[in-house]
Amino acid sequence: MQRLADAELHRRLVYGEESALAEAFGAYGGLVQAVAMRVTGSRAAADDVAQEVFAQLWSRPYAFDARRGSLRTWLSLLAHRRAVDWVRGEARHRKDARADDLALHGIPDASPGPAESVVDRERSLQLHTALAELPQPQRDVVHLAYFAGRTYRQAAVELGIPEGTAKTRLRTALRSLAETLADPPDPAWEERA
Repeated sequence: MQRLADAELHRRLVYGEESALAEAFGAYGGLVQAVAMRVTGSRAAADDVAQEVFAQLWSRPYAFDARRGSLRTWLSLLAHRRAVDWVRGEARHRKDARADDLALHGIPDASPGPAESVVDRERSLQLHTALAELPQPQRDVVHLAYFAGRTYRQAAVELGIPEGTAKTRLRTALRSLAETLADPPDPAWEERA
């Protein structure tokens, strides 16, 4: 009797009758959710699995073969497979999350330590001192180019000078700053030379 009812339900699904899908869900929805719940242990996952199972039944009704078993058995098997896939996916997700956490713990702290902070402050003081020693026209171009984010062409327009002059002042200022800020040679190195 059930086989005839399943065959009729299947025929209606093949013809796209929405009421047939509602009947299938009414008859087997609880079973599909129970199978999925037993495998996943999660009510939300069981609901998702049930939705996928019935979506497949609706979109591919030909996948069910009444000669191989009942609709009840086929839906149970499909729910079990989908639930196992969900569990495997969750395990992969947790494994990937753990790997990401381990990788994050392996990244050294990028914030400077006390020694680096002292060196940075010293370097900053040297830079400001070297900038203050530049002639005013060079200092103006450096300020516009490096602190205000202008190109040498934009700096030339703002200062009312030719582009070539701005470029020359900037190049001269940078060369002077590089010489001033260069680390002094190591005395031990000079003795070996």
